[in-house]
Amino acid sequence: MNKHNSLALMAALLLGGLGAAGAQTVNLRILETTDLHTNALGYDYYQDKPTGEFGLEYTATLIKQAREEKRNTLLYDNGDLIQGTPLGDYVAKVKPLEAGQMHPLHAAMALLKYDAGNLGNHEFNYGLPFLKQVAAASPMPIVSANVYVDDGDGNPDNDKNAFTPYVIQRKLMYDTYGRPYYINVGMIGLLPPQIMQWDKANLEGKVTTRDIVETARKFVPEMKARGADIIVAVAHSGIAADYQPGQENAATELTKVDGIDVVLSGHSHQVFPGPVYKDIPGADIKGGTINGKPVVMAGFWGNDLGIVDLTLERQGNNWMVKSGQAAVRPIWDAAAKKSLVTPDPAIANAVKAAHEGTLAYVRGKVADLATPINSYWALVQDDPSVQLVSNAQTAYVKAALANTEYKDLPVLSAAAPFKAGGRGGASYYTDIPAGTLAIKNVADLYVYPNTVQAVEVTGAQLQEWLERSAGQFNQIDPKKTEPQALVNDAFPTYNFDVIDGVTYEIDVSQPSRYDMDAKLVNPDAHRIKNLMYAGKPIDPNQKFVVATNNYRASGGGKFPGLNGKNIVLESPDETRQALIAYFTEQKTVNPSADSNWKLTPIPGATLLYVSSPNAQKSAPAGATLLKTRDDGFAEYTIKF
Repeated sequence: MNKHNSLALMAALLLGGLGAAGAQTVNLRILETTDLHTNALGYDYYQDKPTGEFGLEYTATLIKQAREEKRNTLLYDNGDLIQGTPLGDYVAKVKPLEAGQMHPLHAAMALLKYDAGNLGNHEFNYGLPFLKQVAAASPMPIVSANVYVDDGDGNPDNDKNAFTPYVIQRKLMYDTYGRPYYINVGMIGLLPPQIMQWDKANLEGKVTTRDIVETARKFVPEMKARGADIIVAVAHSGIAADYQPGQENAATELTKVDGIDVVLSGHSHQVFPGPVYKDIPGADIKGGTINGKPVVMAGFWGNDLGIVDLTLERQGNNWMVKSGQAAVRPIWDAAAKKSLVTPDPAIANAVKAAHEGTLAYVRGKVADLATPINSYWALVQDDPSVQLVSNAQTAYVKAALANTEYKDLPVLSAAAPFKAGGRGGASYYTDIPAGTLAIKNVADLYVYPNTVQAVEVTGAQLQEWLERSAGQFNQIDPKKTEPQALVNDAFPTYNFDVIDGVTYEIDVSQPSRYDMDAKLVNPDAHRIKNLMYAGKPIDPNQKFVVATNNYRASGGGKFPGLNGKNIVLESPDETRQALIAYFTEQKTVNPSADSNWKLTPIPGATLLYVSSPNAQKSAPAGATLLKTRDDGFAEYTIKF
């Protein structure tokens, strides 16, 4: 800026500060990305092909368009940024970032001039040292208010934040007359306190967490006292109808905190404003507000851009939010199956080296695959994609416990279908052709960087584990003849644990024993029937070792009896490494499910099941394609 322009700006600011004639109104646009999960590009590393359905390179174009429409804009990221695709694994594990080297996603975001970023739960998957290394090299402030250093003294009053809890940024903005003002924008970051369960191995003894809402109530008055004109709560937390302290999804409750003007939500991989949340008390889906405050949740993987438009009005020396509304803009037309915007080539250029390195990595051969693998029917019948994971986990745990006190206990295995459509969309399924089984296929079978763990349980606990898992299904009325939706879409498929080594049936004519929050709501109900081990009814007192992962063993998913206290094996090895070792030893993988579980037949009932149109090629007996929907999914009917 030259001397003349500098003097003009100073004069204008002085004029604005003294209160020029006319209303002092500023229109401010706040933009959000969330749950990018290292999807810088519209590239499916598992299928090894480009796609236009997701990717920051597409969202970047929407960001630029949104900025062109409004003079005053801010851009925030809401976490779960550095984990989620093989690219994230590549720069964390395969060719780790050097000290001071910017993460590829941050290199891309630097071009877009993000104002700040929040931490999500998956930021901790690679451990604290890697996270702190990434944060230190970030081109923008990284904040998180409810994670504290564990000093071990038992006194919470002297605890120190593990990360910067909030920022107050002095931003130059222009009012509706073009007059400049400096407005102080506060941004506080929050995440689910459950990271202490989900990443216990990485975090125990190093950090602690506190309640989301309690933390906001602590820091918001401090932010106001330090001069924040408006406060944006960037919460890696979903939207829920009610609230209890310690809750994972607390974005709704944040709208009730005095001093918070805007809530940017995430974590749930959903869209707000959108019909999923139409029944949330206080929600205005048309206006994009909850309890009168603008709220946005911008999907996942960059498939949507969140936009909050605020009208700020000056009252004395303070700026107040007069009104606000939220909306989301998609990058993909699901009905027409086409991109709505063109990708920004600068993003691809920023991550080029990491992308090319990732491709070389994921194309590496592990074994030969005798027959195809897919997960299209994994919620209806025992599935090879889940079976392979269980086989590998069982082999690993048996070897690890061979010379321990647990060597004589039966080893079972729990595994879930991670890619089974749902909130991931109609293309979110495993589909691996016969031929070469590569690293990318292993990552397709097991998408998370979890580590192998094992727990000791009784037969009675095993029954309850499966009862919780059976919450995947809606209750089916045997008296109805019209098609009834089988799957409860609100239940994450990664919580549908199939336990191998026993046999059982799931009777979906019964109500679920547990509700979505794992509370026992139907104590007389039992969906799990004929649970047997070695051909005999299971002994409630018999002890078993169950191979699983660190997330489940430490309490992830709120399964009864799993709280981290009955872990008998804590391996440093990732489950994917166990899979690679298992497949390499086999040399040729011939996937087949052992059909150890099934749905109890309900004569006369017709089930409605949603999957991919590609599921036709492997449809089980009794399944018929009903129609293909505008969102890309296909509906099938199944008759027993």
